[in-house]
Amino acid sequence: MLQNLDRLTFVILSFEGPDIYSMAGGLSTRVTELTETLARLGYETHLIFIGDPKKQSHEIRQGGKLHLHRWGQWVSQYYPGGVYDGEEGKLRDYQDSVPDFVLNEIAQPALSAGKRLVVMAEEWHTAETLCRISDLLWEVGLRDRVQLLWNANNTMGFHRIDWGRLEFIATIITVSRYMKHIMWTMGLNPLVIPNGIPSRLLRPMNRAQVARIRRVLEADILLVKIARFDPDKRWLMAMEVVAQLKTENHRVALVARGGVERHGEEVLAYARNLGLIVHDVQTNGDTLLDFRQGLRASGLADVYNLCYHVPEHFRQLIYAAADMVLANSGREPFGLVGLEAMAAGGVVVTGSTGEDYAAPFENALVLDTDNPTEIVTYLHHLRDEPGLAERIRLSAHETAQRFTWEEVVDLFDKQAGFSIQPMTGER
Repeated sequence: MLQNLDRLTFVILSFEGPDIYSMAGGLSTRVTELTETLARLGYETHLIFIGDPKKQSHEIRQGGKLHLHRWGQWVSQYYPGGVYDGEEGKLRDYQDSVPDFVLNEIAQPALSAGKRLVVMAEEWHTAETLCRISDLLWEVGLRDRVQLLWNANNTMGFHRIDWGRLEFIATIITVSRYMKHIMWTMGLNPLVIPNGIPSRLLRPMNRAQVARIRRVLEADILLVKIARFDPDKRWLMAMEVVAQLKTENHRVALVARGGVERHGEEVLAYARNLGLIVHDVQTNGDTLLDFRQGLRASGLADVYNLCYHVPEHFRQLIYAAADMVLANSGREPFGLVGLEAMAAGGVVVTGSTGEDYAAPFENALVLDTDNPTEIVTYLHHLRDEPGLAERIRLSAHETAQRFTWEEVVDLFDKQAGFSIQPMTGER
């Protein structure tokens, strides 16, 4: 392990990244915020990801500290559907070309300048690449000066990893105790270092803007769900909640944002079969006024299906406006949306797997079943006891303060064995 180092260069390997083209789930948020935090702390940081083919291949941000390397653009230009469109071709190109680049363009210059190098790879797509980087470093006698970490955010693609090789060359980490327990059954013992949120999400919400969103929707019960259209996210359960509330004669509105996954067609068809009015919502811009006008123009509905990328400032407002944020996954490795909503003071309904931060009826509501009536019952309970809802909102915001990226980076220092402190000049 590397201890008490004053000069570090970081390389993050990931398929997803900060471009809209590169966003598919929580991984893009994770690597974007982690790399920006490291750069703000003063460290040279490189993110190598499958980026938008129309953007520059190398972009420098954060006063020269953050380097975005958009990889495989020559492949991506043939696949406009996003980061996982043409996945296998992108994977081969990434594995074949990234190791030499890391060695020649980042590792050797950094090590020659007296720095140490930390390479952290994310998810199964990068496991083979990390192994090849280790091999190259060993061949040139530099392996002992570089720390390699590999992080599991999910179990997807686990069957494609050479675990013996990966465990030999890297420190394996993961994002929750739930993931750790799964990996225990595989004979692995990863370190647990949670995801984080940017500290800017903790800023107080503009209550007037929050109120305007509720007025536009004309709902006495407002629900929000933002997640990939994946069966694990229990979208069908969410639609059943809306239908049950509607039969109770509530004017209920669900603001929903899924992904491009095929399950989305099933979800929206299921909602209509339940008798729900579903409207697709578009926007002509990215201001709050544009978003409100898009909702108003769609007409009254039970489910507002947002058909555009929802930027951070709008997400946080609707989380704060909602009576409940449905982060009700049946299997959730971490639950980043839940934590982001808690930062906005939202009342979050989580599942009971990887959401280590959730404490029932203290800072969130935690489900024990997949029965929609459980959510409806909780909602009625909160409406009957508004003081409890307010206490949950306040406690949720306090919990989120313990999960900023600055706090998580400090855990990297303690858990993964290298010291990360803000650099304030030459040392």
